[in-house]
Amino acid sequence: MQARSLLSGLFVIAQTFGAASAALAFGFDEVAAEARALALQPWRDAPPSRHRALLDLSYDDYRDIRFRPERALWQDRPFELMFFHAGRGFSQPLQIEEIDAQGRVQPLQVPASAFDYGRNAAKLPALVRPGAAAEVAGFRLHTALNRPDYRDELIVFLGASYFRALGAGQQYGLSARGLAVDTTGGQGEEFPRFDRFWLEKPAPDATRMTLYARLVGPRVTGAYRFDITPGRRPEGTTRVEVQARLFLRGRVATLGLAPLTSMFLSGENQPRPGDFRPEVHDSDGLQILTGRGEWIWRPLNNPRAGAFVTSFRLDGPQALRGFGLLQRDRRFASYEDLEAHYERRPSAWVEPRGDWGPGRVELLQFQTPDETHDNIAAYWVPETLPAPGAPLQPIDLAYTLHWFSEQPPARPGGWTVQTRRGHGYDTAQGDELQFHVDFAGPALDAVRTGAGAEPVRPQVEALANARIREVRVQPHPQAGGQAGGQTPGWRMTLRAERLRADRPVELRGYLMQGRDVLTETWSLALPPEGEQKR
Repeated sequence: MQARSLLSGLFVIAQTFGAASAALAFGFDEVAAEARALALQPWRDAPPSRHRALLDLSYDDYRDIRFRPERALWQDRPFELMFFHAGRGFSQPLQIEEIDAQGRVQPLQVPASAFDYGRNAAKLPALVRPGAAAEVAGFRLHTALNRPDYRDELIVFLGASYFRALGAGQQYGLSARGLAVDTTGGQGEEFPRFDRFWLEKPAPDATRMTLYARLVGPRVTGAYRFDITPGRRPEGTTRVEVQARLFLRGRVATLGLAPLTSMFLSGENQPRPGDFRPEVHDSDGLQILTGRGEWIWRPLNNPRAGAFVTSFRLDGPQALRGFGLLQRDRRFASYEDLEAHYERRPSAWVEPRGDWGPGRVELLQFQTPDETHDNIAAYWVPETLPAPGAPLQPIDLAYTLHWFSEQPPARPGGWTVQTRRGHGYDTAQGDELQFHVDFAGPALDAVRTGAGAEPVRPQVEALANARIREVRVQPHPQAGGQAGGQTPGWRMTLRAERLRADRPVELRGYLMQGRDVLTETWSLALPPEGEQKR
């Protein structure tokens, strides 16, 4: 008991940041009131760290500042809290507060002694002296995911409005964000940030974690609530229920809601010459479920140059039922990377709660030379926005983020297993494109064959800059092998002519038998690949 008392005493109420609130039942409405008040004031960014040496750290030096795990907060609870130090690119310290069981708010001050500064100690004399307080840029929550005697990382909040989560058996990959502002269509992307967090102290028997965040930026403020349910074995799906209220203080060209950010360097549809790894990506496609029940799959690309933006406009009641960036290929042999283990990267699925109205799912892809850059973003863009400024009209939304490895919350009866581009023994004719698309799933397992059965047939069309030359389908005895099993399926082979090299190509197709749609819609978009021949 003495050791627990010492540990809890390392984190003290920071009276210099303001007295603890005596109000009970602190929650989302209080955060929203703060966000609304800020939206009515002129924008003023927070100052960076007061320690210049922290801002000048190299990448390796910053990584050498490590939180001491034995100094974690809430070690006697199901969730532990650890922190990231301010420094380098994370230059603006956060305010972090704890909400106790009575609803009282107490600001947390993290002692500098909770960090190991490594080789930076000599550069930071003001921080290593006894009694110094650290500046915190982010935090992570730990809980038991894979086995009861070890607490894994569950979720991390660090940088702007970025966060990412894990379930059992997963390894960090793609990220989510609170909001995307002018990722496309404006005068340059703006990165609003979470500058203040309130964390509910977990009960001794807590099964989920609740926290609140305030979002600030030059043109938008917001309030967020996150309810985090860990994905322990055997299911392994972590759920983050998000409630948000946004206030526009300036005009926005593209407001991206529930944004996801990932990396795609190469894949079976786009091999990388000279790389021993067959594929390198955190996600291999964008999945959408429309209000009309259509499943859409768009394989990702790494454009040769610049940015490539595509979108899916949806309208009608409950126009969007979900979207996500998925890592479908779960075989180690598809990546052959003993360090990165891309087969363990989670997929993320956004499930709206309530009707988001008409809008579009937008996909941004831009060129990356290596796997250190996130070059993929997907988000929902509402068709209309309230006018900025007073009187303020809030934008309210709610959704659940699912972080999973094997199965999303729902799944089509037949899905795309892989897309391969290229020719075999035959020779390409002019600007001909050839694709080999494998499908698998329970709907294909149930296909009727033999005498009297209707044939499986493809439904394919060229939506932009292409002419279909040939389409054929045939049974594939191991189509599902790319997903980790050996289940049969079907292969669709498509030959198309690109009409102009300087324009994008868009193709779509699915399989049917009789009147039954067997698969999701394979929706391929290729960026321009050169100048038009004269």
